[in-house]
Amino acid sequence: MNIIMVGEGAIARKHAAALARIDGAEITQLVGANADDTAAFAEEFGIARTGSDLAEALTAADADAVILTTPTQLHAAQAIQVMEAGKHVLVEIPMADSLADSEAVVAAQQRTGVTAMVCHTRRFNPSHQWIHDRITRGELTLQHLVVETFFFRRTNTNALGKPRSWTDHLLWHHACHTVDLFQYQTGAPASAASAMAGPDHPDLHIAMDMSISLKAPSGALCTLALSFNNEGPFGTFFRYICDNGTYIARYDDLVDGNEQPVDLSGVGVSTDGFELQNREFIAAIEERREPNASVAQCLTAMQTLDRLQRSL
Repeated sequence: MNIIMVGEGAIARKHAAALARIDGAEITQLVGANADDTAAFAEEFGIARTGSDLAEALTAADADAVILTTPTQLHAAQAIQVMEAGKHVLVEIPMADSLADSEAVVAAQQRTGVTAMVCHTRRFNPSHQWIHDRITRGELTLQHLVVETFFFRRTNTNALGKPRSWTDHLLWHHACHTVDLFQYQTGAPASAASAMAGPDHPDLHIAMDMSISLKAPSGALCTLALSFNNEGPFGTFFRYICDNGTYIARYDDLVDGNEQPVDLSGVGVSTDGFELQNREFIAAIEERREPNASVAQCLTAMQTLDRLQRSL
């Protein structure tokens, strides 16, 4: 599986490290916006070909698939460009920053017939998959998912502390993870959704704090707090309050309500959610089937985000 990686930032590195552990997967080209960072990335991961033009990279006869780790505002247009070139695409979350653009991405997949998947990595983290498996088997019923998404981003920098050329968004990026996960765990789109936003940052012009409430048709609730103002440990932390236990997920790790580790061995062939996600993308291409987290499956999350946007 010959893959074009588009983007040279922190998330691209996670994908590259994961692909290095998958037999038969190779990044054959790297397309980046920053020449120095692109060169350093290529040297680190042994990528022979680099460039800055996605259209040119797509003409390569040996390219099978593309992973897009570019700024949010480019996702929809680039995903459509890749699909129309006949290549399979894995696009970082979110697939777009509007419902209309998300619908255009899904339409492009249906028109071209290629494999198109979104990086809803929470579906693949062993912690969340352990919960999902038990919900599916009827061993757990989710009552309330309480989530904290906390960062300290009063300046426009990325996870590596480098300046960003684009502005992140609490709703269309960070809330997208949880909205999709809640719907994945409950098996249905939210039947009720509301949001409140705090003041906009004077320079970034985005809400720095947000509160979101969701309700599933089953009656399960989701309470999500998001902030770019939090000083302290950053990331997203999930508390699953169920009828038969409470569990706390921190990325790939899971503990019970008393902070006792849960054994996740056997959940997947890896304990890394990025690797499991990328394996699913490659397997879906090879098996010619719809992947978990296909663009079509993830459209309901974008519809819910649109409802939340309109409620602000």
